[in-house]
Amino acid sequence: MREAIAPIPEITVRNLQRKVPVDVVDLEMFARKAAELCLRLPRRKKSDLAQLREISVLIVSDRKIASLHRQFMNESGPTDVITFQHGEIFVGAESARRNARRFGNAFERELRLYVVHGLLHLHGFDDRNAASARRMQVVQRKILATATV
Repeated sequence: MREAIAPIPEITVRNLQRKVPVDVVDLEMFARKAAELCLRLPRRKKSDLAQLREISVLIVSDRKIASLHRQFMNESGPTDVITFQHGEIFVGAESARRNARRFGNAFERELRLYVVHGLLHLHGFDDRNAASARRMQVVQRKILATATV
């Protein structure tokens, strides 16, 4: 018998910064598809994603994400995405714009990548060592490609 897939949490995307325009409706629809795909992945570890009823994707400024980075990870400077296990995914809009240019991606694709990354962290994936980071990147690419269609 196949294991039942957990219900998809309610996902809301909020743009809390003003420097970079973000299509929150499109990103929210993408996030729902991506969450459904994540929940179909087999997990050996406990998945917070499967337990959550709500997920908030919060698009923030460099200043805000740098503050969170310092406060919760004891690292200075802005970062691209920070995920909290109770269902908040903070995405740095300015970091996404910089990295999109740096890697030759569309800004929207970069935002989607960070959302998938956050969802995978909620689903028990980590990128603390090179092997698990590679596994996570492979899964990210697959979800990004499938949910974008």
